[in-house]
Parts: sequence; C-alpha cells; structure tokens
Amino acid sequence: MDFWPEFLASSWGREFVAGGFGGVAGIVSGYPLDTLRIRQQHSSKSGSAFTILRRMLAVEGPTSLYRGMGAPLASVTFQNAMVFQIYAILSRSFDSSLPLDEPPSYTGVALGGVGTGAVQSLLLTPVELLKIRLQLQQTNSGPVSLAKTILRTQGLRGIYKGLTITVLRDAPAHGLYFWTYEYVRERLHPGCRKTGEENLTTMLLAGGLAGVASWVACYPLDVVKTRLQQGHGAYHGISDCFRKSVQQEGYSVLWRGLGTAVARAFVVNGAIFAAYEVALRCFPSAHVAPGKRV
Repeated sequence: MDFWPEFLASSWGREFVAGGFGGVAGIVSGYPLDTLRIRQQHSSKSGSAFTILRRMLAVEGPTSLYRGMGAPLASVTFQNAMVFQIYAILSRSFDSSLPLDEPPSYTGVALGGVGTGAVQSLLLTPVELLKIRLQLQQTNSGPVSLAKTILRTQGLRGIYKGLTITVLRDAPAHGLYFWTYEYVRERLHPGCRKTGEENLTTMLLAGGLAGVASWVACYPLDVVKTRLQQGHGAYHGISDCFRKSVQQEGYSVLWRGLGTAVARAFVVNGAIFAAYEVALRCFPSAHVAPGKRV
C-alpha cells in the first residue's frame, strides 16, 4: 500500500518516472520524423523527406511511420531513468567540493554528459539496431521476433552490432546535449539552475536547442551507425563503412537527412525536457534543479 508514495518521494523514484514520461513524450512526438531520417540515410535513391513521406503514406499506409516503435518505447522508461539519474550523479561527482545547494559547474555538466552517453550506449545499441531494421523493412514483423532471429543466428555479437560507433556518437553528443540545455535555460531564465523555477517555454526552447546542437555535432557518425546496423553485411567495420559511403556517394552522404534530424531533434528534446521537468513538479517533495538530484 505504501510502495508508490514512498517510491515517488525518493530521488530514484522521481527520476525513474519523470524520465519515463520524458522519453515517451519524445518518442511519440518525433518517431515519424525519425523513420524518414533513417530511410534518407539508407539510400541516396530514397529522395527528399517529403518524397519518402508521400510514398510511404501511399504504399504502406500511415502506420508505417510508426513501424518499429515498440522496441524503443518498451525500453524508454528505464533508458531515460538511467540517463537522467546517471547524469545527475556524474555531473555532481566532478564537482564534489561544491555545496549541495549549488548546481554543478558547466565543466561538470559536460563531463557528466559524456559519461552518461557512454554508459547508456550499452542499452541503446540493441534497441536502435532493432528499430532501424524494422523501419527499413516492408513487412510487419515485431521487435521480439526480430530479436529472437538475430540472437539465434548471430548471438549477442549480432544484437550488439554497432556498439563502438554508438559510444563514439553518444558520449560527446550527450556532453554537448546537457551542457547546451543547462547553459540555454540559464540564459533564458537567469537563476533557474539553482531555483528550478523556469517556465514551460524555457524548458521547450532549451531542450529543443540542446537536441539540435548534439545532433549536428554527431550526425556523420549517426549516418555510419545506421548503415552498419541495417544488416546487409556490406561493410566491415566503421572505417570501411565511412570509406565506401564517401567513395560511392561523396561527402554529402554524411549529412543526408540532417534537416529532418534537426527538425525532429528540436521537437523531441523539447518534449523530453518539458515532460521530465513538469513530471518532477507533480511528485511529492520540493523540486530541485537538475544536478542536485543525487
């Protein structure tokens, strides 16, 4: 009877549930754009985002835009809880001399984000591999069936294909992500890093710009990751994928779909941070600024 009140009153409980709300909001709001991005990255013959969208709606129907959403949605609560909680712990650990009522420095924020991105790659790699393959296929097989097939035929090595490139993408990207969010929210609403009293507009803008900054910085690595994880066996590692992609399609291939990714990043990450912060305010216990939740 007392489990949920006690759970939500604890730091871990609030982070877990609020992170879950943020992740669900981000996936639902941005998944169609993510599907278009993946298809743009997959082939130079796919056309513009609008062309792909029109073709998918006509041939595969509106539900094709959400194909493969089950894999990330099933793991999103735990993943986002882990991301926000690990970030809070790591960002404080780099500023252990600071009083608990002070937010971590921007250096601590960036280093905490780098560590968070590296750790969360362990969970994200198989989820994104399943998502990418489901988004590119024309059939309606589910993530569980696909995961079983990969594990049966390729083992853990197959389900974790792309782990190295995911770490290389996510570690620096998360450092920039959290740094941009903390910096922008403080600029838009001075003092909010300490008080946690920023408004919804600040959350949406700071979160959206954080997502845009991190995606622009890591986008070429994301293109390589998508191609490595698509499952065609055309590439033998990161450098081979990079070299063949550039040789065949030019350096522009590394930025294909960037416009779609940036639009999605702004929508998704604005929704993530807004839902996360709003959820925290609904739980018992006074709200404190990010970086203090340890």
